[in-house]
Amino acid sequence: MKSTRSAVRGQERLARKLAAIKLFLCDVDGVMTDGAVFIGLENEVKRFYIPDGLGLHQLQWAGIKVGWISNRPSAATQRRAAELKIDFLSQGRGSKVAAAEEILAKAGLSFAEVCYMGDDLMDLGLLGRVGVAVTAPNAVAEAKAAADYVTRAGGGQGAVREVCELILKAQKKWHSVLQRFTT
Repeated sequence: MKSTRSAVRGQERLARKLAAIKLFLCDVDGVMTDGAVFIGLENEVKRFYIPDGLGLHQLQWAGIKVGWISNRPSAATQRRAAELKIDFLSQGRGSKVAAAEEILAKAGLSFAEVCYMGDDLMDLGLLGRVGVAVTAPNAVAEAKAAADYVTRAGGGQGAVREVCELILKAQKKWHSVLQRFTT
């Protein structure tokens, strides 16, 4: 019984933190994709999970900005970000914290208003600064230890969609999203 109460308190605390989110940022490889990259063709190929993209659109419909921060520049990432009309895209080697600080300056937001989803060591700096830190079950142990929430779905397999729905439900915006599909 004690562990059940503790779990409920943890869920309530997470919901309160998600209710304050105004920007969802995430890594790309291992989060938006399963981490695989196919090289050898004329162009690099990545597999993106369509429901994750719809989840990002749902956040945007609800007034929540979305962005990707990747240390690995990729034309495939650039193309998918353009297709989804991602609000912020940062690709390049260097500090993901510095990239996020630039995005926050443009958006006029603070780290406390950000939910960040990452899966590897280069994500630890951001996971430790944001209002809500999230990772997927395929993440390294250190990222899981830093996370407020570990998704049930894997990276590139619905993990992003899962987080998008959690945010929308915590902000009481899920019903309005559903109405887009039922009217």
